[in-house]
Amino acid sequence: MAERNPARADGLCVLMRRRPCSLVAIVCAVASLAAASSAPAAVSVFPSPGTRYAEPGTQITFRGIAANRIGSISVVGSRSGAHSGHIAADSDGNGGSFLPDHPFDASETVTVTTSLDVVDGSRGDWQFSVATPAGGIKPSPVAHVPAGAHGVQHFHSRPDLQPSSVEVLKRGAPPGRGDIFVAPQYGPSQDGPMLLDTSGNLIWFHPVPKGQLATDFRTQMLGNQPVLTWWQGYMNNGSGRGEDVIFNRNYQQIAVVKAGNGLQGADLHEFLLTPRGDAYIVAVAPTRWPGTGKPLMNSVVQEIDIKTGLVLFEWDALDHVPLSESFFKTPHTPGHVWDPYHLNSITVDHDGNLIVSMRNTWAAYKINQGTGRVMWTLGSGKSSFKMGPGTRTAFQHNVVVQANGDLTLFDDGAGPPKKEPQSRALMISLNNKAMTATLVRQYEHRPALSSAYEGGAELLPGGDLFVGWGQQPYFTEFNSKGQIDFDARFTTGTDSYRAYRLHWAAQPPTLPALAVSRGAHGLTTVYASWNGATDVTAYRVLAASSPTGRFAPLRIIRKHGFETALPVKSTAADFEVQALGQKAKVLAASKPIS
Repeated sequence: MAERNPARADGLCVLMRRRPCSLVAIVCAVASLAAASSAPAAVSVFPSPGTRYAEPGTQITFRGIAANRIGSISVVGSRSGAHSGHIAADSDGNGGSFLPDHPFDASETVTVTTSLDVVDGSRGDWQFSVATPAGGIKPSPVAHVPAGAHGVQHFHSRPDLQPSSVEVLKRGAPPGRGDIFVAPQYGPSQDGPMLLDTSGNLIWFHPVPKGQLATDFRTQMLGNQPVLTWWQGYMNNGSGRGEDVIFNRNYQQIAVVKAGNGLQGADLHEFLLTPRGDAYIVAVAPTRWPGTGKPLMNSVVQEIDIKTGLVLFEWDALDHVPLSESFFKTPHTPGHVWDPYHLNSITVDHDGNLIVSMRNTWAAYKINQGTGRVMWTLGSGKSSFKMGPGTRTAFQHNVVVQANGDLTLFDDGAGPPKKEPQSRALMISLNNKAMTATLVRQYEHRPALSSAYEGGAELLPGGDLFVGWGQQPYFTEFNSKGQIDFDARFTTGTDSYRAYRLHWAAQPPTLPALAVSRGAHGLTTVYASWNGATDVTAYRVLAASSPTGRFAPLRIIRKHGFETALPVKSTAADFEVQALGQKAKVLAASKPIS
């Protein structure tokens, strides 16, 4: 930055030219450092200079400077004229956004004038253009698969919960691996986030409203607290219109993250929290494109300030990835939209830049977080890397950078059109000097599975890999040698977008639920459950002879699955149950039931 305003340093160096060389060097170095420290830092802006497809409702983001130092701004649309607005500060103190009082016009050019040092700007000024939106995309009806004889779980104590049934096919994983996070999408009865224990028993189920779906259910860290996160909303042509949800350890909603800049909603494919307390999301911007009557689905990445809802970063595929890289180059494809990109995952590389995966270009892209430029391409017909045997993918999902720099991903391969005999999970090593991609290991299911969409791979501590097979109703754990040591599936044709194995501990704010069934000969069965409780080891059933009578304990039975049946020999009028933890500690008691 000192090179832009070198007058003071140069003047000092001129005055000192007759002094000894060593002194000249020292003084000039000190002067240069002083000039650099006083110069303003470069500011990243979004929409970045030269953007052609910003949304009419876009804000103008400034990052790398406190909001109160942004100074005066002139914002003028080539059609809409000068725009008034105000500055809103980002919660981290490292930026702010100009929020126009009125949206921009479609297809116009916007000129922004500032006194800042804008990255890729011209003396603090820059221009961007506004896309022509194609309007809203209506949600598709949610299809449900047939339940069959054993496709749905039913509980006496919670008849309102009807999650998909699960069966475990192989139980060889070491204990303590964590719980299983899935979210059935096609019923048979209800959809929503679903937490299972290592035996496939339900721990927690949260049905979403009828007609909606949930995806990417997992636990993440928000600040210093573990939280549950997922996407929830409607789907159309494989893309979502919804919002991202955050629950705390008491299953209480503490935040909702929505897409910014006037986009219809967050997409279903990624919701990634950062250590800074922000979130990366995917969104889709239907855009009018010359020569076609179909909306072009432009894929958008946004970093959202969870506390303020402001956009901290934005990148769109149409501005940075040529349509020629798509395997759906023209709009003459089946369906009512043209989806050349279909961005489906975001991961943060060790240098702070992003790596995104696009299903319909068969490639991953590294994106500069400050400028939005594509730094390299892995795959497609324009790969920056020499692709080693087994590293090319088709319709891949969930590209994630690991601690050692390797990438894990799920390679669908089933199209349409079908390009590979079966789906697989991959681990790929990148050599950024030689620019080569090498297959470390591939993971395949036995019997073979072929998924046309969705799927993910999660690297576990110790080198195991947990794979959700997307369209196929399986979730599988491979050990560090690549062998299957855990395998489970939904008993129907429902599926989960991704599957995770993670640790979770929680106690719900609700009370245990119970139901009572009278039998012959004075035998009564009490059914107890507690949706979401992770520390229950047993239930104690108590009974009273009258509503005003004293409750006396009858028996204790170890917790078994989501709902535990407690048969008792009793003709008592009222019952209640206590949920017990370690050393028979009472965690909570149900309401009495007659």
